[in-house]
Amino acid sequence: MIGSPVKEYATTCMLTNISPSITGPAGNKVQACQVLAHNAQRQGEGGLRTQGLFKVSHPGKPLVSILMAVFNSATFLEKAILSVLKQDYANLEFIIVDGGSTDGTIDIIRKYEHAINYWVSEPDRGISDAFNKAVILAAGDYFNFQGAGDYPVSDSVVSEMMLGVDAQNDMLICGRVQRVTETEEEKVIWIAPKHYTSKFNKRSLLFKMPLPHQALFTHRRMFELYGLFDTDNIFTMDYEHLLRAYKHFPEVKLKDIVFSAWREGGVGTGRMLEHLREQVKIKEKNKVAPRLVLKLLEYWIYFKFYVKKGLMTLRVLDDKS
Repeated sequence: MIGSPVKEYATTCMLTNISPSITGPAGNKVQACQVLAHNAQRQGEGGLRTQGLFKVSHPGKPLVSILMAVFNSATFLEKAILSVLKQDYANLEFIIVDGGSTDGTIDIIRKYEHAINYWVSEPDRGISDAFNKAVILAAGDYFNFQGAGDYPVSDSVVSEMMLGVDAQNDMLICGRVQRVTETEEEKVIWIAPKHYTSKFNKRSLLFKMPLPHQALFTHRRMFELYGLFDTDNIFTMDYEHLLRAYKHFPEVKLKDIVFSAWREGGVGTGRMLEHLREQVKIKEKNKVAPRLVLKLLEYWIYFKFYVKKGLMTLRVLDDKS
């Protein structure tokens, strides 16, 4: 291990000049790399890895990779970056994949590239593609996925999530997220999951995505076993990835910890019906239940959507009258 080249953030602690070798098990579906291959459309790349400085897993201190996909995100990005860098969990790496921003996003990333382990900016095919690039780059035992509008809620929350974790056996560790307004971070709209339970029931996956990705730590073996995200999915890439494992679903270590704040806005805003249709498609694709059961679930989900939409319309009309 070598000394930190700069002020010690979580990402600049425990650095080494020995490049990690990640082979994975037989049949590994993810081919890891340290930097992405040359791309003529690339707008930039950088970070500690480009200086020959790396993060590796240590016994008793698993490496956590926080993977952030961004695009034209200058408004909120600096807060998101600092919320990661200020974590007190020393064995943390931070990778940012930008989709070719034109709004000042890259300038903000460059401002902190002395503490970001790797970043790259180039056109991509959407969030799923950006996250796939990040997975290929990640050296961690666990991956956590964030957007530019998301941020860990405290400087110690990664340490809290990793407390008592057995990296040899714990495949999924999940906390909770709080939905906040776009401009008033202190205004919490709701928290998910709504109620904490220590026991995860995989049948909840039949109804919705019960493990919010902003608070989910996924062991790299899940990707080695089940591959990368499906880039055909716009809204549910994380949900569909879990559904691939449905028949042999691992135990989930649930924690009553609000890990991340999730701002309003984003790609899914105002597109709930499209989101629900994609959910229907991925359940059918992965054959998570008999066809009749899936069809009944589909009707139930759409029924709830239209009832809720109708009630909201009535409330608006009442407010106007």
